Amino acid sequence: MVIDEKIQHNARDLELELDWFARVLDTRFKLYFEELSDHQNVFDVEPPDLVEGASDYAGFLRHYELTFPERLAVVLSLVPHVRPQLLDIFFTRNKTFDRKFTEFGGARQSPEGDFIPSAETLAFLLGGSDLAIRFSVLRLFDPHHFFARHNILRLAPSAPDEPLLKALLMLSEECLSLFTTGRVRRPEFGANFPAQLIETQLTWEDLVLHPATRMQVEEIGTWIQHGETLMNDWGMASKLRPGYRSLFHGPPGTGKTMTACLLGESTGRDVYKIELSQVVSKYIGETEKNLARVFDQAQHKGWILFFDEADALFGKRSQTKDAHDRYANQEISYLLQRIETFDGIAILSSNFKENMDTAFTRRFESIIYFPMPRPEDRLRIWRQGFSTKAQLEESVDLERLARDHVLSGGSVMNVIRFVSLQSLKLGGRAIGHDDLMQGIRREYTKEGKAG
Repeated sequence: MVIDEKIQHNARDLELELDWFARVLDTRFKLYFEELSDHQNVFDVEPPDLVEGASDYAGFLRHYELTFPERLAVVLSLVPHVRPQLLDIFFTRNKTFDRKFTEFGGARQSPEGDFIPSAETLAFLLGGSDLAIRFSVLRLFDPHHFFARHNILRLAPSAPDEPLLKALLMLSEECLSLFTTGRVRRPEFGANFPAQLIETQLTWEDLVLHPATRMQVEEIGTWIQHGETLMNDWGMASKLRPGYRSLFHGPPGTGKTMTACLLGESTGRDVYKIELSQVVSKYIGETEKNLARVFDQAQHKGWILFFDEADALFGKRSQTKDAHDRYANQEISYLLQRIETFDGIAILSSNFKENMDTAFTRRFESIIYFPMPRPEDRLRIWRQGFSTKAQLEESVDLERLARDHVLSGGSVMNVIRFVSLQSLKLGGRAIGHDDLMQGIRREYTKEGKAG
C-alpha cells in the first residue's frame, strides 16, 4: 500500500504528541494516588517541539500558539479516534464505593464501548482536585474562545441542565480529518446537516444575466474580495455587521442558483444549498434545530449558504393565533438573528419578493432582481446552449424563437435538453423547427401556460 505523504507526516507528529499525552496521564495518576513520580506537576511534562513539523497538526499548533491546557484539550479529544486504549485507565474503579471515580468524568456510549472524555476528564488531568484549575477549564469553552469561534472543539451536553464539565469533548469533524488524513472532510447531506454542496463546471460567460443584475451581483464579489480588509485593516468590524446578506428574487429559471454557484466557484468558496421548503418541520422546534446545525458548521469557514424557496420559512409572519404560530414565529426570529450574525455569505432565493416580510427584507445588504431574459438575452442562451455536435436544420430560426417565446434561461435549456436527447435517440439526426416547438409546448404545459 502506498501511503500519502501528508498521512505519514501527520502520523509521525501525532505519535510524538500521543507519547506526551501518555506521560501526562501517567504523571496525573501517580500524583493523584500518591505514588512516586518523576514530576511534581503535569505542567512539568514538556510537550514535543513540533515547530518544524511538516504535518497539518504541527501547522495547527503554529497557527494558534496553544497554551498547555489548550493543547492537552485538543489531544484528549483526539485520543478516542486514534488511540482509544490510552484511556482504558479511566475504567479503574473506586474500591471504597465499588463504582467508577466520579472525578474522572467521561462516559461510555454503550455498555462495552470505549471511554469518551468530558471536560471533567480534562480538569482532572490538568489539576486533579484543584478548584482554581477546574474553574479555568471552563474558560476554554467560552463562546468567545477560538475553540468555539473556529469550530475546533466543543462540549456536547447530554441534557440541557447537565453541569458544563460533565459534557463530552467533541473535536470537529474538519479538525479530525485534517489532523489524520490531511484533508478537510466536508459534511454530508442528511437529517443532521440539511444542506447540500452545489458545484458547477460553467463560467460567468455561460450565464446570461440582465446588465443591472450582473452589476449588483458584482457587488457581492467585491465584498468577498475586500470585506476582510474593510472589517479588519480599516477597523470597521465594530461598526458593521459581519458577513453579507442578499436576497435573490425573480421567476424560476432566471439564474439565481447558478449565480450562487459561480460566486463560490470564482472565489474558491464552498456553496451549500438549503431547500427551506423541505427543512421546515411540522414538529415545533425541529426547524430551528436543523438550520442551527448548518450555521454552527458554516461559521468562520467563508461558506456561501444559499437558502432556496426562502419564502417557505421567511415569508410574512403569521398572526399569533395559537401555540404553534407563536413557536413558528419564535423560530423565524431566532433564525433571523443567526443570519444577521453569520460571518459568511447568506443568499436567500425567492420567486416572489412580495411574499417576504418587509421587516425581514430590511436586513439585507442587497436585494437583486433576476428578471425574465430579454429577447436578445434569450437569443444568446439559445445560441450558446447547444452542443457543438448538435445539427440544426436550415429552417430553424433561433432569432424568431427568442423573439416570439418568452422563456426563462432554465426553460430554454430544458427545451435544448429535450430536443438533443430526441436527436440522439433517432441516430443523431438534425434538430428541426417542429422538434423545438414540441419542446417549447412541453415547457408551457409545465408552467400552466397556453402553447
